[in-house]
Amino acid sequence: MAKSSKDKDRRAVVEQMRREQQRSEKRRTYAIIAACVVVGLVIIGLGAYPLIKEERASAGDLETLGAAAGQAGCQDITTEAAEGVSDHKPVGEKIFYEFGPPAFGPHYPSAAPFGRKFYAVGDRPQVEYLVHNLEHGYTILWYDETIAEDDDALTEVKAIASKFEDSQQFEDKFIAAPWTSEDGKAFPEGTHVALTHWSVGREGNGEAGEAKGIWQYCEKPSGEVVADFMEDYPYTDSPEPNAA
Repeated sequence: MAKSSKDKDRRAVVEQMRREQQRSEKRRTYAIIAACVVVGLVIIGLGAYPLIKEERASAGDLETLGAAAGQAGCQDITTEAAEGVSDHKPVGEKIFYEFGPPAFGPHYPSAAPFGRKFYAVGDRPQVEYLVHNLEHGYTILWYDETIAEDDDALTEVKAIASKFEDSQQFEDKFIAAPWTSEDGKAFPEGTHVALTHWSVGREGNGEAGEAKGIWQYCEKPSGEVVADFMEDYPYTDSPEPNAA
């Protein structure tokens, strides 16, 4: 009887150890699952954060985006006599532009796609295509490498461009595109954004006057500055306003 009792005790001990091992394995499994869930949520959160950030940045009217006009560090508008209307060069030929960025000049026979409002450093078409867009009445917001490398500032540029997306209206002829050190001259010291327009001095539907390139350089992106600039220099004031 003593031996049988000892066997029962051993079995009880073994069974207790087995149950404790099972509970330990379950706890370890649950811990691994919980850790995986947390890591997954972090990954999802990191992926969604830029989108949420852009959505928040683009909320509100154009004039509310980015810096206020009085705080954007903008210089006075400058102009230069313009030339180059219908001066088409073969695709692939590198064109030297005197100004950084250009507001007019010879260009490729076709423009960048109508409807695309924002370009990043990695997908921007050659400048020669964008100059053709200027001929069609576009305002182009060029941003330099300082903006491109600043997540918050670039988000503001994207938010401004988003106000013109999904629009086929000619009054929404707007593009935001990068300007790099390889493209040509740097912006004036202390500025990182440039607005350009190819003007022909036309008021309303009147006759064209003196053709000029229009520039405004700013330290910071500003939707209010963009709105004012496009009001003063609408798409109708351009060499070919009726072309997409």
